[in-house]
Amino acid sequence: MESFCRDVDLLKWEPMLFGDLAPAGQTLARGDNGVLAGTVFTDDNADFVGRGVKAGHVICLSNNDFTLDGVYEIVSVDFQSQLGVSIVRPRELDTPIAPPAGSEIEYRISTFDPQSQEASLGLLRYFGLSIDEETGEISETILNHQTLRQAAVFSVLAAVLAANAGEQNKTCIFWQKSQRYQKMYESARTQARLEIDTNADRLMDKIQTGGTVQLRRM
Repeated sequence: MESFCRDVDLLKWEPMLFGDLAPAGQTLARGDNGVLAGTVFTDDNADFVGRGVKAGHVICLSNNDFTLDGVYEIVSVDFQSQLGVSIVRPRELDTPIAPPAGSEIEYRISTFDPQSQEASLGLLRYFGLSIDEETGEISETILNHQTLRQAAVFSVLAAVLAANAGEQNKTCIFWQKSQRYQKMYESARTQARLEIDTNADRLMDKIQTGGTVQLRRM
């Protein structure tokens, strides 16, 4: 199944997430010989397709003269060694915005896709929807799944920041931010209004809101 949020959605709330907090085991690609011209980023030695890089991921870029040092949105994977990149846009359909050009660029593409997947599964369970483990298909179709994007973002941020709080726990800024995002997640989840198709005809058959979900005692 496709997650309800992407790495670029997380980036809009917490840019630091893709710095020191990026899991080493979730790095898709890295190198030090990238070239950026306009919105086109290339590394002749890379295999972005084979590494699973996709639109909605983000890329950390830096060079020796510090004219380029930040995290940018991956808009497209054009070829095996070429990406379309942009300064983070307000909306997905906006025209890509070129970062500063350069060569011999160090880069890293890390992802929180596994955490986003878990957050999405948690939301499905909350709304009483199930997923077929063999096909990955949801039991019913959510016609307006974008309404769950913000809840999924807050869920991922709460989990990742809590995991990085360590033994400091309640005195750690990560823990405090995690608790704030957890409250934001619960609020966004409650306010969500799902339009659901139950018979695969792409028409709305029922509406389910987060505030009316029935919780069952196990």
